[in-house]
Amino acid sequence: MGDYDTKKEDFRQYLLLEKKYSNNTANSYIEDLETFIKYFKNKKSLKNITRADINNYITNLSNNLSAKSVSRHISSLKTFYKYLLLDNYVTSSPAAHLKVPKLAKTLPKTLSEEEVDKLLNVNLTDDYSYRNKAMLELMYSSGLRVSELINLKVTDIDLTMNLVRVYGKGSKERIVPLGDYALDALKEYINSHRGNLLKKTPSDYLFLNSRGTNMTRQAFFKIIKKQAFMVGIKKEISPHTLRHSFASHLLTHGADLRTIGELLGHADVSSTQIYTHLTNEKLKENYVESHPHGK
Repeated sequence: MGDYDTKKEDFRQYLLLEKKYSNNTANSYIEDLETFIKYFKNKKSLKNITRADINNYITNLSNNLSAKSVSRHISSLKTFYKYLLLDNYVTSSPAAHLKVPKLAKTLPKTLSEEEVDKLLNVNLTDDYSYRNKAMLELMYSSGLRVSELINLKVTDIDLTMNLVRVYGKGSKERIVPLGDYALDALKEYINSHRGNLLKKTPSDYLFLNSRGTNMTRQAFFKIIKKQAFMVGIKKEISPHTLRHSFASHLLTHGADLRTIGELLGHADVSSTQIYTHLTNEKLKENYVESHPHGK
């Protein structure tokens, strides 16, 4: 049943070229599709899968995965069959009836302003530490996604206008301001250290690894985890923690949701509204601390 493998690769190209998804996003869809293929490949041809078969498949997933993971698999499956319909490979989608359950949004993990200051206090000893300082300052200053950060080119940074050009989800471009701390760290890295990281092959990427090529998500994850450990931050931390901290700190200091959403590159304000819960919690804390009868 070679139709599975052929359509998997065609689907990947559809996601990258037609939908303009990033490699990371496309790979997530393909990973979900591979689970689907593994379940059906030796049972039925792709064209003969029925609605009942899909129901059994989702039930099997539900017995082994979290609700959030099942929800993601359903979304991937619906997108895959949408592609097959566009390609005229099938005449109807056996996944069309599936509904993606609404999941309760969990509060994003954030750092306090004091913890951010500790995290950004990088011990500057060599070219790599100056690079790390610039990456961390930029992520907190401008709220970038890790994929956006590692794919920046030198030409995306405007040190004169204090701006960074970012290509987000779906290759959507946005312009984000640079804070003074990030600007200083970037100037120091670009002018005095980045050239030392270049190897024989020139690179346009802003942040380079020890091989002189662009930084990976995994490498930056290790950098931020190591820095958190070095400065004594006990919380679980990831690159996204700085992005969430950027948003919540802006909100705490009076920025409106629409502005924050635009800076984050959110297509819908509903994606930004989760941060209001953080502010509500802060309001409760302030009330308890300040009101005579609050305690």
